[in-house]
Amino acid sequence: MVIRQVMEVVNNQVTITLPKEFKGKKQVLVILDDQVGEYLKKLELMKLAANDPLFLADLQAVQEDFSIVDNDQP
Repeated sequence: MVIRQVMEVVNNQVTITLPKEFKGKKQVLVILDDQVGEYLKKLELMKLAANDPLFLADLQAVQEDFSIVDNDQP
Protein backbone atom coordinates (compact mmCIF):
# COMPACT_ATOMS: atom_id res chain seq x y z
CA MET A 1 0.00 0.00 0.00
CA VAL A 2 1.28 3.46 -0.91
CA ILE A 3 -0.12 6.61 0.66
CA ARG A 4 1.01 10.01 -0.56
CA GLN A 5 0.29 12.80 1.87
CA VAL A 6 1.55 16.33 2.47
CA MET A 7 2.52 16.77 6.11
CA GLU A 8 3.16 19.92 8.12
CA VAL A 9 6.58 20.38 9.73
CA VAL A 10 6.37 21.62 13.33
CA ASN A 11 9.58 22.33 15.26
CA ASN A 12 11.53 20.49 12.55
CA GLN A 13 9.44 17.33 13.16
CA VAL A 14 6.77 15.43 11.28
CA THR A 15 4.31 13.17 13.10
CA ILE A 16 2.72 10.39 11.04
CA THR A 17 -0.25 8.35 12.20
CA LEU A 18 -0.25 5.11 10.23
CA PRO A 19 -3.52 3.68 8.89
CA LYS A 20 -4.95 0.46 10.34
CA GLU A 21 -3.64 -1.48 7.33
CA PHE A 22 -0.07 -0.85 8.54
CA LYS A 23 -0.63 -2.53 11.90
CA GLY A 24 2.04 -5.13 12.51
CA LYS A 25 4.37 -3.80 9.81
CA LYS A 26 7.99 -3.55 10.86
CA GLN A 27 9.20 -1.04 8.28
CA VAL A 28 7.91 1.76 6.04
CA LEU A 29 9.71 3.85 3.46
CA VAL A 30 9.67 7.60 4.10
CA ILE A 31 10.76 10.00 1.35
CA LEU A 32 11.30 13.65 2.24
CA ASP A 33 10.59 16.15 -0.53
CA ASP A 34 11.03 19.84 0.20
CA GLN A 35 9.57 20.84 -3.18
CA VAL A 36 5.98 20.22 -2.10
CA GLY A 37 5.16 23.91 -2.52
CA GLU A 38 6.14 23.76 -6.20
CA TYR A 39 4.07 20.60 -6.68
CA LEU A 40 1.03 22.15 -5.03
CA LYS A 41 1.46 25.33 -7.08
CA LYS A 42 1.51 23.28 -10.31
CA LEU A 43 -1.53 21.34 -9.15
CA GLU A 44 -3.43 24.59 -8.59
CA LEU A 45 -2.47 25.79 -12.08
CA MET A 46 -3.78 22.52 -13.53
CA LYS A 47 -7.06 23.05 -11.70
CA LEU A 48 -7.32 26.54 -13.21
CA ALA A 49 -6.55 25.17 -16.68
CA ALA A 50 -9.49 22.77 -16.37
CA ASN A 51 -11.79 25.81 -16.62
CA ASP A 52 -9.72 27.98 -18.98
CA PRO A 53 -11.60 28.49 -22.29
CA LEU A 54 -8.42 28.71 -24.39
CA PHE A 55 -7.00 25.53 -22.86
CA LEU A 56 -10.30 23.71 -23.32
CA ALA A 57 -10.46 24.83 -26.97
CA ASP A 58 -6.94 23.53 -27.57
CA LEU A 59 -7.82 20.25 -25.88
CA GLN A 60 -10.93 19.91 -28.05
CA ALA A 61 -8.86 20.56 -31.20
CA VAL A 62 -6.38 17.85 -30.24
CA GLN A 63 -9.22 15.41 -29.53
CA GLU A 64 -10.72 16.14 -32.94
CA ASP A 65 -7.33 15.68 -34.64
CA PHE A 66 -6.89 12.24 -33.07
CA SER A 67 -10.53 11.09 -33.35
CA ILE A 68 -9.79 9.48 -36.73
CA VAL A 69 -6.95 7.45 -35.20
CA ASP A 70 -9.02 6.58 -32.13
CA ASN A 71 -11.84 5.23 -34.30
CA ASP A 72 -9.55 3.35 -36.70
CA GLN A 73 -10.27 -0.38 -36.66
CA PRO A 74 -7.43 -2.87 -37.31
